[in-house]
Amino acid sequence: MNQVILWIMAAGVVLGGIDRIFGSPKGYGKKFEEGFFFLGPMALSMAGMICLAPVLAKTLGRLIIPAFGLLGVDPAMFGGLLAIDMGGYQLACSLAQNPLMGQYAGIVIAAVFGCTVVFTIPVGMGIVEKEDKPLFAQGIMIGLMVMPVSLVAGGLVCGLSLLEIVHQNLPVLVFSLLLLLGLKKAPAAMIKGFAIFASGIQILITIGLVIAAVTSLTGLVIIPGMAPLEDALAVVASIGIVMLGSLPMAELLTRLLKQPLLWLGKKCGMNSISVAGFLVGIVSAIPAITMLKHMDKRGKVVNVAFLVSAASMLAAHLGFTVSEASGMLPALLAAKLSGAFAAIPAALLFTKGTGAKASAGKTLENSSTAGETA
Repeated sequence: MNQVILWIMAAGVVLGGIDRIFGSPKGYGKKFEEGFFFLGPMALSMAGMICLAPVLAKTLGRLIIPAFGLLGVDPAMFGGLLAIDMGGYQLACSLAQNPLMGQYAGIVIAAVFGCTVVFTIPVGMGIVEKEDKPLFAQGIMIGLMVMPVSLVAGGLVCGLSLLEIVHQNLPVLVFSLLLLLGLKKAPAAMIKGFAIFASGIQILITIGLVIAAVTSLTGLVIIPGMAPLEDALAVVASIGIVMLGSLPMAELLTRLLKQPLLWLGKKCGMNSISVAGFLVGIVSAIPAITMLKHMDKRGKVVNVAFLVSAASMLAAHLGFTVSEASGMLPALLAAKLSGAFAAIPAALLFTKGTGAKASAGKTLENSSTAGETA
């Protein structure tokens, strides 16, 4: 399966490259270019934490390993609290006592739960309109409620037993429950807390990047044990190579699925912008979140619930997994797809009776990533 996906990505590279040669008349060349445009933002959000991961694992391990050991849980699970591409994978693998658990926590959990905690919630709450914040919180809660589907599916594909999955995910499930209660009882305080947490992570990443860059330029070792900046940038570059193909292929998929999803949206009582959100969200969460203001109420909740598992599935997360742990690609896709497909009916059920409303003339055609036909 891995080779099939890699060949599909390679086909995307060819599709985007050929279109770019002819001036990008179909738009695939623009997506090809975006694969490299992502390198700068990815390096800023990833490199510092990748460099710090060995040091953090050694420092935090003194506390995490004994604490998790009391529960019989692999300390790698702690790494899953960070996003897959923000140091979660490296931290999980560094803390892991069982290499398989390091892969599972660093890829599956970090791509679903870690991404939600560190990225989707704080960034989303900073983007959405004030009146949409309750709907955003509701969508997050629904996504977290069905998240066990994602974690179980990914774990089973990894080769873990159901009992192992439930046992090892105890800290994640407890943390999720506390998060659900917090969003329900004190959403404003929770959102403020997540914003502070996200800012702290960003500061830590920047400090790591600065120290690694100084060491690279001068040879002065400021913090012993840090990974070289060149190694971190090699990871970022390898993700960029995958995204050269994944973004054009995601664009093609968006166009092929446009009409079926429009039909589905009409059947489910959602407007065309809401349907477009699904297609955009599997590439990047931020543009999908910015589209919320044009969606009907039901579409807002369903899209946010969908993002908990599906965010960046065909872009950064796929690229990172192919680059760092290609054998985990089936587990990543199983986790994200199962969680996303479980979130949609769950959110539709919770929003039953909330119909679609007109969205100021907006349509799928002018808000999706696809501007032309395939």
